[in-house]
Amino acid sequence: MRAGPSLTRKGDNSVRRKKDIDKWIMLLPATIVIAFVLFYPVISTIVISFQKRNLFMPQLSRFVGLDNYISILSSQEFWDAMKVTLYFTVVSVGAEFIIGLFTAILLNQNFKMKSFLRVLVILPWAIPTVVNGVLWQWIFDANYGALNGLLKEMGLINSYINWLGAPFRALNMVIIADVWKNSWFFTIVLLGALQTIPRSYFEAAEVDGAGFWSRLFKVTIPLLRPAIAVSLVLRTSEAFKVFDIIYIMTKGGPANGTQVLSYYVYHTSFEALKLGQGAAISTIIAVVILIIALLYTRMLMREEVEINA
Repeated sequence: MRAGPSLTRKGDNSVRRKKDIDKWIMLLPATIVIAFVLFYPVISTIVISFQKRNLFMPQLSRFVGLDNYISILSSQEFWDAMKVTLYFTVVSVGAEFIIGLFTAILLNQNFKMKSFLRVLVILPWAIPTVVNGVLWQWIFDANYGALNGLLKEMGLINSYINWLGAPFRALNMVIIADVWKNSWFFTIVLLGALQTIPRSYFEAAEVDGAGFWSRLFKVTIPLLRPAIAVSLVLRTSEAFKVFDIIYIMTKGGPANGTQVLSYYVYHTSFEALKLGQGAAISTIIAVVILIIALLYTRMLMREEVEINA
């Protein structure tokens, strides 16, 4: 006697339900770890941002509502740090993208020692940021730095320059150090994407008489758009919350000229001991980074729709 269709369906649903339960059971350990490592600190930071809390006396914490946010947003020091952060992010990421794009195009050509150069460009990116900061701090040193020595030997300067002694100059020197290290991230990502593009596209553009710049803006960049969007989101978020190279090279000085938002969080939380305000600044940074990521994503999706249309 055969089982009816309803019994078969019930059996299939039961098997499917059991498989779903097994999947959730297998995912549970990783979910718990992610929740503890990611979500707990985020939620804890948001909770602290609504409290007046001293780092060394957490037992005296009290709820203050939006007072921390109001105090931060009405502080001139916060907006100065925001301006420094935006300048650092736009200039460093912009320079890194341009250098990375043209380096990737160069390394995508056929020439001798291509493989060696591809390995070579990874080395600066692989250097830890702390080591990179110390290295460039020595290069820019006002008394025995390699940059001053080189420029004086070439006759370009008469006396040594304190490269990290003036606020705006120091900020640009830190940007140079950051660009030297992180441009190659764009090179690696964009080079990998370039190798997936059939060379026939570029050959067809050459046959049609397109020059380098025409091929760049009409073929290369449109086809690289997904890789460009991903790399820009990652580097912009990293640059916006930069801390380590600032701490190593300038410690936010001189005269707060290199004090970015992340260093301002450090100063507020661990030097001024205002943990609640520090948490509020951290939350603001997270919101800004989220907005930037969403803007990049929307731009990518809109441009892909236009291309497909």
